[in-house]
Amino acid sequence: MTSDRETTADTLVRAKAPLMLAGDDRQWCVGALITDGRGRIYVQQRAPNRALFPNCWDVAGGHVEPGETLHQALAREIAEETGWRLREVLHLLDVYDWEDSWSTDGRPRREADFVVQVEGDLAHPQIEQDRFSTWRWVGRADLDVLRENRAPGDDFIIHLVERGLDWLSE
Repeated sequence: MTSDRETTADTLVRAKAPLMLAGDDRQWCVGALITDGRGRIYVQQRAPNRALFPNCWDVAGGHVEPGETLHQALAREIAEETGWRLREVLHLLDVYDWEDSWSTDGRPRREADFVVQVEGDLAHPQIEQDRFSTWRWVGRADLDVLRENRAPGDDFIIHLVERGLDWLSE
């Protein structure tokens, strides 16, 4: 594992996916594959009342607010969803486009997912109780739990976490 030390989420995207920064109407999103330093990644189960993927496992993250940088959004989402503080962006895992049928603004999405380290009590995240029902650390042997409540063939989160675990083991 080699770290992209002393870099921000924004500089990683500029360096590794500059064409994705081209101006268009996409809503930027960020995802945080939080590592515990023991080769595991933090996931949280979405609450049953969520419009998108209710009761499904997911990584921390969300939309970039107007005026925010990717790095600021990543830090904010981590703090809001876990109570932890972003310490270091280790790696840009991917940047990709996606669309959904549930958003109210009708805008397609562009997401950047990062492997990160955080500061805080890793045994006691402060999850948003109205948005998430539980949490856990997963390693390679735990990946099948991420299939819970997913539609058949919906393996995106499993592959995302698996790629994060692969990078951590390099």
